[in-house]
Amino acid sequence: DEVQIKSEELKKLKKRSMVSFIFGLPLIYIAMGPMFGLPVMSFFEENNIIIQFILATIVILSSFHIWKSGLKAIIRKNPNMDSLIFLGTSVAYIYSIVVSIILWLNPESNSFHLYYESAAFILVFISFGKYLEAVTKGKTSEAIKKLIGLQPKAATIIRNNKELDVAIDEVVVDDIVLVKPGGKIPVDGIVIDGYSGVDESMVTGESMPVEKNKDDKVIGGTINQTGKILFKATKVGKDTMLAQIINIVEEAISSKPPIQLLADKIAFYFVPTVFIIAVLSSLFWILAGMPANFVLTVFVSVLIIACPCVLGLATPTAIMMGTGLAAQNGILIKSNRALEIAQKVNIVVFDKTGTLTKGKPVVTDIIRVVESENVLQIAASLEKSSEHPLAQAIINKAKEDKLKLFDVQDFEAILGKGIKVKINEELVFIGNKKLMSDNSISISEDIQKEVNRLELEGKTTMFLAKDNILGVIGIADTLKEYSQEAINEFHKMKKKVVMITGDNRTVAEAIAASIGIDEVLAEVLPQEKSAKIKELQQQGNVVAMVGDGINDAPALAQSDLGIALGSGTDVALETGEIILIKNDLRDVIKAIDLSRYTFKKIKQNLFWAFFYNIMGISIATGVFYPITGWLLNPSIAGAAMAFSSLSILFNVLSMKRYN
Repeated sequence: DEVQIKSEELKKLKKRSMVSFIFGLPLIYIAMGPMFGLPVMSFFEENNIIIQFILATIVILSSFHIWKSGLKAIIRKNPNMDSLIFLGTSVAYIYSIVVSIILWLNPESNSFHLYYESAAFILVFISFGKYLEAVTKGKTSEAIKKLIGLQPKAATIIRNNKELDVAIDEVVVDDIVLVKPGGKIPVDGIVIDGYSGVDESMVTGESMPVEKNKDDKVIGGTINQTGKILFKATKVGKDTMLAQIINIVEEAISSKPPIQLLADKIAFYFVPTVFIIAVLSSLFWILAGMPANFVLTVFVSVLIIACPCVLGLATPTAIMMGTGLAAQNGILIKSNRALEIAQKVNIVVFDKTGTLTKGKPVVTDIIRVVESENVLQIAASLEKSSEHPLAQAIINKAKEDKLKLFDVQDFEAILGKGIKVKINEELVFIGNKKLMSDNSISISEDIQKEVNRLELEGKTTMFLAKDNILGVIGIADTLKEYSQEAINEFHKMKKKVVMITGDNRTVAEAIAASIGIDEVLAEVLPQEKSAKIKELQQQGNVVAMVGDGINDAPALAQSDLGIALGSGTDVALETGEIILIKNDLRDVIKAIDLSRYTFKKIKQNLFWAFFYNIMGISIATGVFYPITGWLLNPSIAGAAMAFSSLSILFNVLSMKRYN
């Protein structure tokens, strides 16, 4: 089980980082404490060498996975940050062992310096960083597990005129399936009897519940809201739409190319460069006629001084501070990769339903034709007994306005058209144009103009009438607060904004036009969303996808940067690499800006890291030997390392001022 394997791996990383921390800290104190005038117990002073050796060996064994990874990368001729750490720490450790033996054999010798703490310091820090990253990394296997959990486990089928409850894998094509109100539709199929409103938003992104009559298609995993339906199974098992979504998410995650992180790019060039400098400086001193021990000291010194304590601190410290600042602002960044790629995004793709919009139909317009009639009060009185998917929007609006509803008689729902009832013995209708036409109620040109206007804005219209039209009600999924502001900010940042939705084109284009979205991809099925993202990527774009639903999971997984709203489904949250806890779309801008700010700090840190390394390597090669008579003065090296580390620390702490 993949989840079990990942859990075991996480436990191992935790144990390793704890061991390296517990044994590494005293080693650093024993080795560097006296430099800063800190007290060290006489026992540790007397047994300094053996204690440092034991502690360093434990730290190295606990962090051996880093050495393994670094060595493998060198063998593959693709050195990364682990290779840099392996090179510096292994040389420091082996050199220190050789020096330890010399000092045991000749305790009077004081021309040698131990580097056990240099090896331990960076390994402690990197081990802890790797554990933290593993904890926060996107749990892709769990995302897929959650998707699989959405598939109903059982179904009610009709066989030989009997209702049978069977396991989902026992349903076969052409089985007659019964779904009661509130039940989950188990497989894909075609309705043969009944009428209902089905909530398909989690799969298709349709904001309004969809009416289902005879011959309409239903999708497995969606929720039957109102009436009882019978349908014939057309797709089961791996052929259902939900199974296809699961498959696409798995493929998108596994095929996503890993980006080469900045630190790895640097290490790729730095590792061979340091090695070449070590070899060339050794050759120079051989040709200059220096003895073997001098040449060996030069070679080892270059590799030790290049030990990436500071390079190792430069990136992770800034990233830790960056992710911490993001968390304070209600943004959870789940990986270093996400933080690094956010600054490169040039196209932001938004899902419509539940992301840009509230995902819930509400009454937006009430047009009174007969001024003396309270259109909303009458409409809500009619709809209170209705099972129509849009009835709740009208009832909610009436509750909001604290309207008292009329008593109604002779309620009759007319399939696919609307309803008619009696109020005070007077016949009243609410429904679509067909219902008006069937009951000889004329719609004037002025009313039709208003209806056309509402429909162009992507709104669903309902007529309220007695002998003639009393009014028209417009219902739509409305924009979230700050959607407009977020789009405006993206345009200021010169980023293209695209909206992708399963909803119909008229509704999508109306919303896009109202907030200035650059491009609309409408009537897109979930399994097509990832293909649309891929098309944008193939044009050379770095694409961020912002979504909240199951239908967004394939696109979130395919995109360069998946951003999920905190109010979204578990699947979206697991697939997204950045989570917006407050559901505020302006936080997408903040996440991108924080990424840019963090990497500005990383570059500043790398300047200090390279400044230290260039200075240190220059000393180690023996450039100053003819003038000063020393090769690598340990106290100078230690001071340079401490100064450079402090420079990075202060630079990272200055990030707290980010606003």
